[in-house]
Amino acid sequence: MAITIPPRNKIEKKYTWNAESVFKSSKEWEAELQSILKDIPNVKKYQGNLGTSPETLLQAMQSIEALMKRVMHVYMYAAFSYNVDTTDQKATAMLGKAQGMHGQVAGAVSYLNPELLQIGKATLDDWMIKNENLSIYRQSMQNLFRQQEHVRSSEVEELLGTLADPMSGADNSTSMLVNADFKFAPAKDSKGKKVEVTQGNFHNSLMEDSDRKVRQSAFESYMDKHIEFKNTLATNLSTSIKNNVFFMRAREHNSTLEASLFNNNIPVDVFHNLINTFKKNLPVWHRYFEIRRKALKLKEITYYDMWAPITKKKPKISFEKAVDLISESLAPLGREYVDTLRKGCLQERWVDIYPNQGKSNGAFSYGAPGTHPFIMMSYTDEVGSMSTLAHELGHSMHSYLTWKNQPLAYSSYSLFVAEVASNFNQAMMRDHLLKTITDKNFLIALIEEAVGGNFFRYFFQMPTLARFELETHQRVESGEPLTADSMQNLMADLFTEGFGPKVKVDRPRVGMVWSTFGHLFSDYYVYQYATGISGAHALSGKILRGEPNAVENYLGFLKSGSSAYPLDALKKAGVDLTTPKPVEETFAVMKSYIDRLEELVE
Repeated sequence: MAITIPPRNKIEKKYTWNAESVFKSSKEWEAELQSILKDIPNVKKYQGNLGTSPETLLQAMQSIEALMKRVMHVYMYAAFSYNVDTTDQKATAMLGKAQGMHGQVAGAVSYLNPELLQIGKATLDDWMIKNENLSIYRQSMQNLFRQQEHVRSSEVEELLGTLADPMSGADNSTSMLVNADFKFAPAKDSKGKKVEVTQGNFHNSLMEDSDRKVRQSAFESYMDKHIEFKNTLATNLSTSIKNNVFFMRAREHNSTLEASLFNNNIPVDVFHNLINTFKKNLPVWHRYFEIRRKALKLKEITYYDMWAPITKKKPKISFEKAVDLISESLAPLGREYVDTLRKGCLQERWVDIYPNQGKSNGAFSYGAPGTHPFIMMSYTDEVGSMSTLAHELGHSMHSYLTWKNQPLAYSSYSLFVAEVASNFNQAMMRDHLLKTITDKNFLIALIEEAVGGNFFRYFFQMPTLARFELETHQRVESGEPLTADSMQNLMADLFTEGFGPKVKVDRPRVGMVWSTFGHLFSDYYVYQYATGISGAHALSGKILRGEPNAVENYLGFLKSGSSAYPLDALKKAGVDLTTPKPVEETFAVMKSYIDRLEELVE
């Protein structure tokens, strides 16, 4: 019997995100969008006058922040409406309008930084001493002057701001293509029965199927569709990379890597330390792949076997049970943290829980100050889904505590620290369950999820994609063309090196894996998963060992938002990612999981 995914309108309301808590209707959303556009002159009027007095500057800052908060709500509602059902044309149109509105507002407020620089650091420092309300912007002001040499004139900044919308076209085009337009040929099981292949069930279900024929045919169907459109997909990513190179040169950086890391005050050595430590530890991965091959009783192992269950009986974990287990695991963080998390999952509809037709691939946490966090996922009653939920709840609680403790100026946080909070929750969950669960099948499934799921994605795929990203950017920077074939071959080469000699690599299909990661449209995003998981294990290790003030330091980190540079916030919490040590420590944790797995499957 074919496995079918219900349409969006067949999902019970209690299992969906509570959109009505943001806007009661699309009509109300539309009214707010139009109101924002009408209010643009109210922030534009301060242009050229910021240096008049500290009071004028404060009024302008507060006016801009108030407008941007409204923009966040409008954009969030549209983006989330689109992602839960990419086939909804109304939602698609809403997202387009929200992007256009965002571009207009970004252009309208682009005068802010050039004028602040014109006022000068000495004057602003004096004003912030005299006006307590203005002093909350001290960190952002310091950061601005750090970036001064890369900020252009008001006219240029306005132009660069208005480019955000048209330059998002390649990303949007790819998202529409793979999420809304792609229709995959059905997979077949070992008995010849058809199984539906969708973005929602490919990663979370089909690649984890015990029937190898399902995995193989689903993988071939999924990747062959990407190969069919490889020229379009390659052109879109190449365009995005060229956009990054354009902005790098416009802001006068030496490389796209430097430009991307500069915003968060992260030295490029952090990136290179990660890649070098990853390459050094590839034998740890090679050992895992061989253990997996033997446990699966395969003559040869390939890409689509990486998520295959070793245990014959997959543990089933309901969404509600998953919330219970995650809550137990995070008990060391205190009752307030756990109670907030549980209420969000079980009462306030933070989570859009189950798969539906048209739902975007993957999972994410999203929100804005003035709302609560939201999570989109496709929960499937399995260990992997439980882990994904723990991961996204790490993001959500990070946002919740930041919004609760920081002014709007510091209410966001960088991608670099975001993946620390998410992976921290998973590290805590695994440690708790490995100590309390006795069922062999459950333990094997848990370690499979840890190493074959989370670590494979964040500590193998992401560093490999980071190497791909660096190489493709360097090629464009040096004037070399990027073609579908060259990108396909580069990806295949990198995965072949990573997998080692005993994994069979289907070069054409594995070579297109880059096209399945929308993360690559955010420049130098992917490496942060690996640094994040490293920071997470360093911090969770301190708490699990009972080190003094470890819990307080970690919660302080979650509450800090962007009030400090990412590396500084992490150092204050007790981990230094400018050294290879946290990466090495995390490989050691992974090795301990592999050791335990080897014992369990013997």
